[in-house]
Amino acid sequence: MRQFRVAIVLKAAAALIAVSGLIWVAASAGVYLAMWQTPERFGAIMARVPRIAMMVLPFKPLWISARAGSLRKGDPAPDFTLPLLHGDRSVTLSAEFRRKPVVLIFGSYT
Repeated sequence: MRQFRVAIVLKAAAALIAVSGLIWVAASAGVYLAMWQTPERFGAIMARVPRIAMMVLPFKPLWISARAGSLRKGDPAPDFTLPLLHGDRSVTLSAEFRRKPVVLIFGSYT
């Protein structure tokens, strides 16, 4: 009888581990799919994700994979248009590059 109880407990533990693994894989896949969305949509999705998920899910490797892009060293920068911080006009990279050399610096000033 004791062996029967031990077998039941072991089977229950194995089932719990399997279900937990499936939940982890599904949650990781959901976060990965969210990372492919626009920044606004991604932010709206992540605002609803509990903080504990950041400790449990492989957020950084998923982020690096989802947002890696296809540019390599030496590739020309893709053309883009951005509004000026002060004013009502915008700046396009290709237009500025035709007039003078352009240096792109990506970073945070905070």
